[in-house]
Amino acid sequence: MEEFIVEVTAENAQQVLIEESMKRPVLVDVWADWCEPCKQLMPVLEKLAAEYAGQFLLAKLNADTEQALAGQLGVRSLPTVMLLKEGQPVDGFAGVQSEKEIRDMLDKYLPKTWDLQFQQAQKLVGEGELDQALPLLRQAYGDSGERADIAKQYAAVLLEKNRAKEAEEVLSKILMADQDADYQQLMAQLELKQAAAESPEIKALQQALVENPDDNESAYKLAIQLSQAERQEEALEILLKLLRKDLGFADGAAKQAFLDIVKTLGAGDPVATTYQRKLMTLMF
Repeated sequence: MEEFIVEVTAENAQQVLIEESMKRPVLVDVWADWCEPCKQLMPVLEKLAAEYAGQFLLAKLNADTEQALAGQLGVRSLPTVMLLKEGQPVDGFAGVQSEKEIRDMLDKYLPKTWDLQFQQAQKLVGEGELDQALPLLRQAYGDSGERADIAKQYAAVLLEKNRAKEAEEVLSKILMADQDADYQQLMAQLELKQAAAESPEIKALQQALVENPDDNESAYKLAIQLSQAERQEEALEILLKLLRKDLGFADGAAKQAFLDIVKTLGAGDPVATTYQRKLMTLMF
């Protein structure tokens, strides 16, 4: 059942009120044609059902045509609204309430936005769609107050994308109480990624810059090597310093490399956003 709103009858009551409430909350609105407060309330409930887009099911029960069913639910006045979960009433009210009051009641029982984002991201990860999962995990991680289970999944995807520095930052914020076997495994993967990222070419170019910080050619080559090793933030920082010295370095190749890395990170990526802003400041 994918509907947002259904009419409850004796024929479908078992499916709607019991079976469906095992999958998601069911908000039962008991009403009648002659009930003026019912007519005030129903549009508000319908609006919320459409807005929440299936997170709960609005089940409308006409007390006149389904008197026996209304009696079984213990309805004594109209309108009566009850929220069912797993076949049992968990909340509700009689009479008319404001949209805010109803929304507050629903939000106590519905998944949070970040839970839905996390679930969607996990599905994408399972399908191998890491690029699509990453922005969802980033959003869920921030909105949830850096919840540990989301943090670990976020770090795992960052590591798969060879973004070890960002993964390290995420993992460093996980509290000791949440540093379980999954966390330890992620830390081990992080150490391996960090070791693998230090190629002989990168080490040589880093040494060349230590010996001569003004060696712009080595700086440019190091940025390219770091980018190829998926160390995008480090690459962007080096290129930004280079562009501050010479905006047209290598006939614009350094600027183009900078823009290519930002594009690779994707729209909405915080690293991309930060460095886009820094480049705009430099240019204008």
